[in-house]
Amino acid sequence: MTEMTGGCMCGRIRYSAEIENDEAYLCHCRMCQRATGNVSIAFKNVKRAKVKWEREPDYHASSPIARRGFCAECGTSLTFEYAEDTPSENIDLTVASFDDPSRFRPIHHFGAESLHEAWLDTGTLPRYRADEYKPLTDRWIKRVGKLPD
Repeated sequence: MTEMTGGCMCGRIRYSAEIENDEAYLCHCRMCQRATGNVSIAFKNVKRAKVKWEREPDYHASSPIARRGFCAECGTSLTFEYAEDTPSENIDLTVASFDDPSRFRPIHHFGAESLHEAWLDTGTLPRYRADEYKPLTDRWIKRVGKLPD
């Protein structure tokens, strides 16, 4: 068991979670696509009792059976969980909300009926570093005097 921390982009909502392994998954279902405005979302499934919130997230009832935790201030997606009247002992935390998401690796796809294959097989596409893109770095330097962490 390893304790890991995470939270939203603005820092308003923080959590710690006891993590048993590095297994995560990608969800491609239409609900997740619409909730995140993306083609998929990476989740880490954990025991609900092993997650401690410094401040509870805000919640949106994304369907009759589920709700999603997020930060109402900055918009960061934080959780997927079944609604209170049908609770599960587990909760999904968004992989990218962890302070160090590099530990996790996907072990399966869920919602494969809505999977967009072209967005998964991207190994041959050119890669560009944000910290080497001068128009972006110039904006950061001008505004805050440094590049973001």
